Amino acid sequence: MIATMVVESALAIYTVWRYKMTPLVRLATLTLGMLATFQLAEYFVCTGSVGHAEFWSRVGFSAIATLPVLGLHLVHKVAEKPVGRLVTVAYASMAAFIVFFMAFPAVFENYQCTGNYVVFHLRPRAGGIFWVLYMAWIFTSIFLGARWANEFMQQNKSRKLNAIRGLLLGWMAFLIPTAIANIVNPATRTGIPSVMCGFAVLFALILALYVMPRAAEAKALTKLAK
Repeated sequence: MIATMVVESALAIYTVWRYKMTPLVRLATLTLGMLATFQLAEYFVCTGSVGHAEFWSRVGFSAIATLPVLGLHLVHKVAEKPVGRLVTVAYASMAAFIVFFMAFPAVFENYQCTGNYVVFHLRPRAGGIFWVLYMAWIFTSIFLGARWANEFMQQNKSRKLNAIRGLLLGWMAFLIPTAIANIVNPATRTGIPSVMCGFAVLFALILALYVMPRAAEAKALTKLAK
């Protein structure tokens, strides 16, 4: 958990250092920061070294509630498409869940650290609703990304096409391994948030090292040298 957090934090710092601060760069940096925050929250849930496990569970789930919505916004920015009502609705759902996770009592029934991942047991129905919306926004992003990638391929816009393909690859890099882990070891289904975010370090690497060089404007090397 700590190693993953360090990698994701380092990628966030590198992104800020390397690229001009635009809405796209802010979204990418925030995405990397939220991934790192979840890993930190998991670490403190397992160790209990700082604060209470319930508090860190709230922080962790608030962090991951942002990720599919940031991804939806990110794919719009990478494709340079206008942000419309869909993204606004997504942010509204994200805000509602953050309020729920941070403010409502007894959100989590219990927590269990298995060593490899953390199991969070949410209140009945709340978890189901959250994961339906969570996956809905991810697959909406994938659908839009695939559609825009096809559009860019027809227009011979290779830079945008490769950036979008990178995002699609990033999503597949944690969805497919999570699905395989769930099939091979059904017990991991109880820890899907933790398992998924563990594999999401691959998404973080692809975003920072492949997508951003093709979608963001780098700072002048002379300025970086100073």
